[in-house]
Amino acid sequence: MADIEKTPQADTNTPSLHGSATGDIAILHERQVEHIDIGLGLYQKSLQYDPEQLARDALKVRRKLDWLVLPMLCGTYLISFLDKQTLNYSNAYGLQEDTHMKGDNYSWVASGQYFGTMLGAYPANWALQRFPVGRLLGIMCFVWGIVCMLQAAVFNFGGFMAIRIVMGFVEACVSPACVLLTMSLWTREEQPWRSNFWIGTNGVASMIGALLAWGLGHATGLAVPNWKLIYLVVGAMTLGWAVVITLYLPDGPHNAKMLTEYERVVAVWRISKNKTGVKHSKLLPYQMKEALLDPKTYLVLLSGSALGILNGSVTTFMSTLIKGFGFDSLKTSLMQMPGGAVEVVWCFSFGYISTLENMMGASLLLGCVPGFAGLVGLLTIDRTKRYSLLACAWIQSALGSPIVLNWQIPGFNVSGHSKRTVVQAMQFATFAAGNVVGPHLFLPREAPKYKSAITGLLICYCIAMLLQVIYMGLCFVENRRRDAKGYRAQTEEEAREGFEDRTDLENKHFRYRI
Repeated sequence: MADIEKTPQADTNTPSLHGSATGDIAILHERQVEHIDIGLGLYQKSLQYDPEQLARDALKVRRKLDWLVLPMLCGTYLISFLDKQTLNYSNAYGLQEDTHMKGDNYSWVASGQYFGTMLGAYPANWALQRFPVGRLLGIMCFVWGIVCMLQAAVFNFGGFMAIRIVMGFVEACVSPACVLLTMSLWTREEQPWRSNFWIGTNGVASMIGALLAWGLGHATGLAVPNWKLIYLVVGAMTLGWAVVITLYLPDGPHNAKMLTEYERVVAVWRISKNKTGVKHSKLLPYQMKEALLDPKTYLVLLSGSALGILNGSVTTFMSTLIKGFGFDSLKTSLMQMPGGAVEVVWCFSFGYISTLENMMGASLLLGCVPGFAGLVGLLTIDRTKRYSLLACAWIQSALGSPIVLNWQIPGFNVSGHSKRTVVQAMQFATFAAGNVVGPHLFLPREAPKYKSAITGLLICYCIAMLLQVIYMGLCFVENRRRDAKGYRAQTEEEAREGFEDRTDLENKHFRYRI
């Protein structure tokens, strides 16, 4: 920006790893830091500038990131979710009949994508730690666009199962990449709302997908069935978007093309208060072990798996539920649009609430209430009141908000790059496992009420909320313990420690967000 002027406090040498802005050297802590964070150099440069100037310019940098990078994350997540939902939309146009699926074959095909995600969770997180995030995501987007189009060439259950597994494996990088970029570009206070923006595009994708499926359903005289046309159109859209993010999506604040060199310094200074750094490529065994021994890890994983069961059920069987209320194929597609609007509104609302002080966990809990109430309605409302049942189905889309808030927990409550990588890999793997289980709760013999499935989903909501309460309690107790022992330091020192790749258990100045 032309209106941002550099005003260094002094012409000093670049500070050393543990030095101040004037070059003073502090003593290294007991563990030798062998691989420093890629943002450390830019943070050291920021110490040469007036903090008040940095604070003023930080607002301008944040606006740039909000207007230029956030839309790219939203577009990527939108196209990814649209690809996933193609199975749901195509199911309304004779997919099962044309591919000779029987019994629970459709449930297994729906689970296939998440089998792939489970297999790809660790390789995806490892690759994101080692390679440039933007380019890796762009390449994967191109590949899964091709795979999406290939679904139109499948003619049987086995072929569909195989290709959905491949798609899940390739798309395994999408959510962790969005989480990683959000964590490295915005502050802890800003992250939840921004994250709800990009996951809120699931709702936009649902509306676009429903309208697209409705429109393609009217196409006649084609050489291919309508359900195949859905895969071809969405796949082509994906290929076009892949080019955009490959060229323009940054890997972090250190190489964002839309920022000047000075603005990159400001961008790193902005997120230094997170105390989690930006990124480095070294995986440290002791941090990986700590991730496995930390009890908070398993509370996050189990809660995420419960939410995964809910997600796998809602995204896969929405059209089946609505069709069971007595609507034809075309109207079933159109009737899914309001559910998308619900997701957008709920994600933005609870995303904003989560930015308030000590409201992160509470927002996750409150975000579970609408879906829970809707399931109770589906279980108790008379089947003749189909529009009341339809409303209960629509509000299931509010699930997107607690899901993304759960995904954000490792981003701002787990410090140490290797530890966070392991936690996130396991988190997305268990979430995928939940998505595998979810569709199988819907037993064909119980159609169209699916009483057992809805009862099971109510239990999942209860489990997710209980585990979140326990997690919040542990974090609260640990924060109070550290405060009572006086673990505090100068702001600059605490910020620098975030670039030393210490874990949240090592860094006593770290505080968990509740």
